[in-house]
Amino acid sequence: MIHVYIVDDHPFVREGLKTYLGTQTEIKVVGEAGDAETALPEIRCLKPEVAVIDLHLPGMGGAALTKAIRAEELATRIIILSSFCEDDEIIAAIDAGALSYLMKDSPPPKLVEAIIAAHSGESVLHPRIAKKLIQKLARPAVTPEPLTGKEKEVLTLLVKGKSNKEIAGDLFVSETTVKTHVSNILRKLEVNDRTQAVIKAIETKLVDR
Repeated sequence: MIHVYIVDDHPFVREGLKTYLGTQTEIKVVGEAGDAETALPEIRCLKPEVAVIDLHLPGMGGAALTKAIRAEELATRIIILSSFCEDDEIIAAIDAGALSYLMKDSPPPKLVEAIIAAHSGESVLHPRIAKKLIQKLARPAVTPEPLTGKEKEVLTLLVKGKSNKEIAGDLFVSETTVKTHVSNILRKLEVNDRTQAVIKAIETKLVDR
């Protein structure tokens, strides 16, 4: 028996999924939620083998919920079930750890197929999603914009754990200038915050520790 948890902010969708999946002898819906904040502790407690998650949720989105589940090293496999197929959202969900990605216009048996496949660690992708991923992989890689000498100096001090104020003092510049350098570093390294910048700098050996 495959235990499944459903996360979708539309009650009619959740009810429809529960009703249909309830007809499948090998699947049991063990819980549901309309938002990620409710779902995460319940998934943590119930430990379902598979979670079917809508991409667009109030508050924390489906990709963020997927990332949170993966970060806790739960064994739950994630299937994204969405009405949207924007490139950035697809990549965000896959990068977060989603195993499968289906559109809500998929035939119902396809979801059952994806759940059974997920239980075995296998992926199922909607044809449009598969096409988009192939197209993205086929695009030539974009060479990242290199850091300037001053930005490397700032990054080196970030790796050492220094604050903007401390960096400004060390480099004899204003805190505003440091903030500008940090903003440029985050953009060029394609990360969201200082911690990610430090991790990437160390992993890619951009600076010495």
